[in-house]
Amino acid sequence: MHIKYCKLRPSQVNRLLEHFVAGTTARMAAELVGIHRHTTRLFYHRLRQIITQHLADVSPFVGPIEVDESYFGGCRKGKRGRGAAGKVPVFGLLQPDGRVYTQVIPNAKRKTLLPIMEKMIVPDSIVYSNALPGYNALDVAAFRHFSGQSFEEFCQRPNPY
Repeated sequence: MHIKYCKLRPSQVNRLLEHFVAGTTARMAAELVGIHRHTTRLFYHRLRQIITQHLADVSPFVGPIEVDESYFGGCRKGKRGRGAAGKVPVFGLLQPDGRVYTQVIPNAKRKTLLPIMEKMIVPDSIVYSNALPGYNALDVAAFRHFSGQSFEEFCQRPNPY
C-alpha cells in the first residue's frame, strides 16, 4: 500500500498496517514502531479515509436485510434516546451473512432514510425494521417490508409465502 506524501519507510508502513488490523491503539503502535504518536494518528486517519472511500463504492444489498438507526456520542446526563442532545444518528443495513453498511445521517426521518435504502438495497428484497415511522414508507416502496421483527424472529415463524 502506498500513501501519497508519506515519509515512513515501507517496513514502518507494514508494521503500522499490522497494528491497525490488530486493533492496536495509535499511541501503542507508535511506541512499538518507534515513531511519533501524531504520525501514527495521522496514518490511522488516512487509512480510515481510504476505507470510507472504498465503502462508498459498495454494491447494493440483495436478499434479507435488517435496517436500524442508532445514536452515538453526546453528553450522558439529561435526555436519552432520540431526544438526547449532541448525539449523532447513524443508519445501518445488516445482512445475515454479516455484511454491514453504515452512514451518519442528519435525522431519522423518511426523507433521509428512503434515498439511502433505495440506493443500497436491490428492489424486491426483504427488509426487516423496527416500528419507527420513518420505515412506514417501505410498505409502498419496491421492498417487501416486515416491521417490528428481526431476521432471526422471522426465520422462526412458518414461511409466509
